[in-house]
Amino acid sequence: MSAPITPPAEQPHLIRRFGLLSATALNMTNMIGVGPFITIPLLMSALGGPQAMLGWIVALVIVICDGMVWSELGAAMPGSGGSFNYLREAFGRERFGRLMAFLFVWQFVLSGPLEIASGYIGFAQYASYIWTGLTRPGVIALVTVVGLVNIALLYRRINSIAKITISLWIGTLVTVLAVIVTGATHFNPSVAFDFPPGAFNFSIGFFLGLGAASRIGIYDYLGYYDVCYIGDEVRDPGRVIPRSILISTAAVAVIYLGINLSIIGVVPWREFVPAEAHPESNFIVSTFMQKIYGTGVATIFTLLVLWTAFGSVFALLLGYSRIPYAAAESGYFFRVFGRLHPTKDFPYISLLVLGAISIVAGFFSLGTVIDALIVTRILVQFMGQAFGLILLRRQQPDMPRP
Repeated sequence: MSAPITPPAEQPHLIRRFGLLSATALNMTNMIGVGPFITIPLLMSALGGPQAMLGWIVALVIVICDGMVWSELGAAMPGSGGSFNYLREAFGRERFGRLMAFLFVWQFVLSGPLEIASGYIGFAQYASYIWTGLTRPGVIALVTVVGLVNIALLYRRINSIAKITISLWIGTLVTVLAVIVTGATHFNPSVAFDFPPGAFNFSIGFFLGLGAASRIGIYDYLGYYDVCYIGDEVRDPGRVIPRSILISTAAVAVIYLGINLSIIGVVPWREFVPAEAHPESNFIVSTFMQKIYGTGVATIFTLLVLWTAFGSVFALLLGYSRIPYAAAESGYFFRVFGRLHPTKDFPYISLLVLGAISIVAGFFSLGTVIDALIVTRILVQFMGQAFGLILLRRQQPDMPRP
């Protein structure tokens, strides 16, 4: 009598569990993060006063335009890897697409961890409000510990990660709402709109400063596209991806305006500008709370900011760990990165490697990290996708675009 035939074991695969709520939460948690809490002093320093908020408006216009590009590409070609897939398809799989995909993957090995590292650096800056006298070795140790905890939390199935993402998002919303409500009830217009002489003198120096402020603004908005990197794990991606991008961008724009006005309406901008001359600019929101409620409440609120910062790096590492995985599956990167965990169905090699590089990148200064990040991200990824979308519309006009 022959033995019964055992059906073949199901191969590990990605599961579509992210809906509109969790996708929007992923984007917003990434976008808000610690960015506006650590860059407000840098933004104000770029133009030397409240007029620097124009930089956020310019950045918003750029981000909305780029968000439309991401939305169309993400809906038409949902899949893990995001830009890797878009560039390869737009420029031709057997032509320049191979080159663009190659360039993207290798620049991403640098730019992805740099963005995550900026969150680790911001976390350490705010931790210095609680841990006074934090030395450079202490900062490096803290960055390392936070990075390892982030990797450990992501080393699991995607369904539990979606729940963690929403919980971190809720913590983020509580933090920003606390800042906005506190600022609104203590807002002083004469403090907020204390423009310096010649604030709107449209000289070459003004436009150079506006460009610097816009660069910081773009950094703060980064993450509106994060859901595109996990397209294989999104339910109804043709509907969810574009809506989550637009909703998160609009919501975060309002939140950023509220946070900025709340802080400069209580803390005179001259007390933290230029940023490099004022150590308290490293934790400006803690200083803001201390002025109103005292040290005790400011310490509790600093813990909320740390929660927000961690939520951001969590969302980033989740999305970015899927890019080398997608590239490896397509033969553009080392095959080992294409492995899924045998029981938990996630790209664990990619997660571990990017997580480790992010920790090392966190040992550098915030300014260095932001400059390197923006330059590498724009040259290949953002500009490449914009031109690629034009090519797709010409060469594949009948491609389904939900």
